[in-house]
Amino acid sequence: MSVPVRLPESFLVPTPPRSRLRAVPSPGASPSARTLLAQARQGLLQAEQESDAAERFVRAHLAALRAAAAVLALRGRPHRTRTKPMSAWVLLAKVAPEFAEWASFFQSCASTRHAVESGITRLVSARSADDLVRQAGQFVDLVDRAVHGAGR
Repeated sequence: MSVPVRLPESFLVPTPPRSRLRAVPSPGASPSARTLLAQARQGLLQAEQESDAAERFVRAHLAALRAAAAVLALRGRPHRTRTKPMSAWVLLAKVAPEFAEWASFFQSCASTRHAVESGITRLVSARSADDLVRQAGQFVDLVDRAVHGAGR
């Protein structure tokens, strides 16, 4: 299953009300965003090399989660209120709406990852693991463009 995501030419963030949108500055990408993205790439590489389908699924999902964390490190967190904690996927959809479809997709995979981590591996086939590795790779590539700029 492929998740189509339409991203603007440059990643846009809102400026003060009634102002034009501006591109997120890429040269000043935070060191933590770059580190998390590198960890996501490493996790994706490990997922691609993993022979066990269930473990491949888990590694791919965790790679995507690290990529989401890179975006959160780049964009910051929404205003905190007295609400219960939110998952990284919910936060991602709030601070980077262009990734909302990806956040929804990976959030839907989280329960399977948790089940596999608990030992219930029958939920993951080789095909579903391969699909998730491919989708996580696409997501990590998009996040890379957000962190380092679209000109890369």
